[in-house]
Amino acid sequence: MTPTVPLAEVERAAERIRSLVVRTPLLESERLGAELGVRVLVKAENLQHTGSFKLRGALNTLLGWQEDGELPTGVATFSAGNHGAAVAHAARLAGIPAVVCMPPAAVASKVEAVRGRGAEVVFTDDLLGTCRALCEERGHRLLHPFDDPAVIAGQGTVGLEVLQDCPDVDLLVVPVGGGGLISGTAVVARAVKPGVRVAGVEPLTANGVSHGLRVGRPEPLPVRPVSLADGLAAPFAGEHTLAHVRELVDRVVEIDEQSIRDAWWPLVDATKLLVEPSAAVGLAALRSGALPLGDARVVVLVLSGGNTAATLG
Repeated sequence: MTPTVPLAEVERAAERIRSLVVRTPLLESERLGAELGVRVLVKAENLQHTGSFKLRGALNTLLGWQEDGELPTGVATFSAGNHGAAVAHAARLAGIPAVVCMPPAAVASKVEAVRGRGAEVVFTDDLLGTCRALCEERGHRLLHPFDDPAVIAGQGTVGLEVLQDCPDVDLLVVPVGGGGLISGTAVVARAVKPGVRVAGVEPLTANGVSHGLRVGRPEPLPVRPVSLADGLAAPFAGEHTLAHVRELVDRVVEIDEQSIRDAWWPLVDATKLLVEPSAAVGLAALRSGALPLGDARVVVLVLSGGNTAATLG
């Protein structure tokens, strides 16, 4: 499969969701810049409605269906939390029910965030299978967390805003779960500033995209993904996301749990932003040397979300 999302679709998504999302700030961190020896800016998607970038893709998909006269009577999805909350929020705006399949060990605060926005939660170890069964049983439509061109286009609006606010960025560092965010961001980067380096970072213990790249196809991880960065614990990558990453992304690196833990509080302290560990993987990769800076002078870290518990596991 070749990449299927053009820049025009991301720009269309930006117009479609503009009034319903926060245009999150791009903030410079002098402390992180001093530590790394480059100019460092952070894209604060933790300040997005529902606390993560996921709302962008969910809204773009539902609004696109609505424009085409194909709004379903209900939606179903699977999620560790952030996408579920986004779908619940978007479905409530659209006036349709939502059901979210979640892993039994999902973070309690994320479960409550989904329920608090009116969605039904179904706990299951077979996330995709249960979701598909519920769609068939109830006549709902699957709103995939990452492997859908409309979702990718919606997430790409993060990259569009970054390039508009910081056109001189040299290195764009993006957290990776199922790959929707980095796919959409890379679409924008390659079209708007082809010379920018786009790098993804995923947990070593939840590395669905790296696994898919190694085996050459989207394939479930052999061991259930578990990470402190639970928002990145996708059980597999998708056909669309793998195609985009393979073609458009410079590299994807894997980072160990201790490095994520060691980067999380310094990131919070340096930026004064409450972010979840998933948002810290980029800093972890830079601090550990897993992702070399090369000749980059301006680095943007995408902070993917801020839905975290009071204490880390």
